[in-house]
Amino acid sequence: MGKKPLLFAAFLAVLGACLILWPVLHGSRLQSQAADAAQSFLEQQAEAPQYPELLAALQEYNRQLYAEKQSGLMDLAACQAPAADLTAYGIADEVFGVLEIPTMDLTMPIYLGASDEHLAAGAAVLGNTSAPIGGDNTNCVIAGHRGWQGADYFRHIDLLQVGDEVTVTNLWEKLTYTVTDIQIIQPHEVDKIKIQPNRDLLTLLTCHPYASGGRQRYVVYCERTDIQNEK
Repeated sequence: MGKKPLLFAAFLAVLGACLILWPVLHGSRLQSQAADAAQSFLEQQAEAPQYPELLAALQEYNRQLYAEKQSGLMDLAACQAPAADLTAYGIADEVFGVLEIPTMDLTMPIYLGASDEHLAAGAAVLGNTSAPIGGDNTNCVIAGHRGWQGADYFRHIDLLQVGDEVTVTNLWEKLTYTVTDIQIIQPHEVDKIKIQPNRDLLTLLTCHPYASGGRQRYVVYCERTDIQNEK
């Protein structure tokens, strides 16, 4: 065999290895970027401005959602709509908070509005669901990819069990929730992710089964458990 065939064979071998390793390397980079964004938020949160106007706007947003029975939660565009434009309040990177799930060894930045860009970068709050600030008559639905271009994200959500802890750190405080129920629902069953009266809920949402193209939705319901400790 001459040198040219040998070089060509070597090139094909290297190309094949690159194609195999690309998802792993790309996924590792995505997860590293998400972890860095979350860590940066947590380091700055204690010293960040209090943003009283933003907090008041989100509280009113949550009240209005409940009063209108989330009538706008009807299509993809509604899910992508953020509860507020954070850049208008001087938050340039759009990170609103951090989601931590110890059982999954998962820490992700939280973005408002489930746009493709936000879902690629971390966890995203569905538009027309409650902003993640807690309170009665709220249900913040946080969506995540069940694996995205090599990054795990919500891939191992089935590790969660009733009684496990999930926390959300926003611009003002850390909210603690406990898993109370797990269901598999159909994409059209919107009522199953809506606000429930007199409850402070966090709902995790992703596709199911894994790598199925999203035929169903895997839903983890969590209820606020740290309220009594704060009063």
